[in-house]
Amino acid sequence: MQISGGSAYYAGLSAVQNGLARVDQAASQIASNSVDRPAVSNQSTNLQAQQVLSVDRSQQDLAGSAVELTQGKLQVEAGLKVTHAANETLGTLIDTYA
Repeated sequence: MQISGGSAYYAGLSAVQNGLARVDQAASQIASNSVDRPAVSNQSTNLQAQQVLSVDRSQQDLAGSAVELTQGKLQVEAGLKVTHAANETLGTLIDTYA
């Protein structure tokens, strides 16, 4: 009898790799996101409004990146659980048929 538990194991590893890639990308976006502070001077109202909108967009990008970071973390944790479950199942099958 051939015992194969590799597909679940490799699915878990794939989830871990994808989650790590998501975490890496989100962390890079967070690190590269710089908020330009508007200079205190006598600027036109239109320019000030544009700067406020720019800061608002960068904060939205930062929030989106933080969500991606959390999703990547959860994906890694789920992949690890799948990998662990596959290992336990395969070990139980080997013990049963040995």
